[in-house]
Amino acid sequence: MNRIPTLALSLALALSAGQFGARAQSNSAADTASDAASTLSPVDYNFVAQANLGAPFQIDSGRLAEQKATTANIRDYAHLMVVSHIPVVDDLNAILERKRIAAPPETLLQGAYDAMIASLKADTGAGLDRDYVEGQVDYQKGNAALFRHEIQYGADPELRAFAQRTLPKIEDHLERAQKLARGEALGVSTQQGLASPARIGTTE
Repeated sequence: MNRIPTLALSLALALSAGQFGARAQSNSAADTASDAASTLSPVDYNFVAQANLGAPFQIDSGRLAEQKATTANIRDYAHLMVVSHIPVVDDLNAILERKRIAAPPETLLQGAYDAMIASLKADTGAGLDRDYVEGQVDYQKGNAALFRHEIQYGADPELRAFAQRTLPKIEDHLERAQKLARGEALGVSTQQGLASPARIGTTE
């Protein structure tokens, strides 16, 4: 079974590598990155690059889990991810339009998200439930750290305000995902939590 790649490391790598906007770009992406880099501080640049990918990923992965998860609680959580991130996308896009800049590319994180979507498409049954929920816990932890970093160190008032009004939603989503991971809504005991493949009768 394909396991969803862990996002925590990818988010951390993208955060550190993007701190000063010093990322190798293709020629087609260079102009976009240059425009953003000339307008935004390094922290804001990195924040926009990651946030611009995160919310659409949550919508896409949520739609898959909403269709394929085996429990109503996971499907309900996935539906929440879809409906709560659509206004986040709109909010960030409105800020970028007012600034007349496009979000810079973030190829490392895009690759991680693409791999997770591919895994969700391939997964079925209990494996999908476990991988989606574990991936959500990792994602929400990394996303909360990203938004806190922007609130503390960002230079752009609009982006900081966006991070401040979005962070409570992320923290709520993290709490919900952690409850699922503890087994409170996965059809397993709270002590068992999310079983490993061997414990639920499957193999890697």
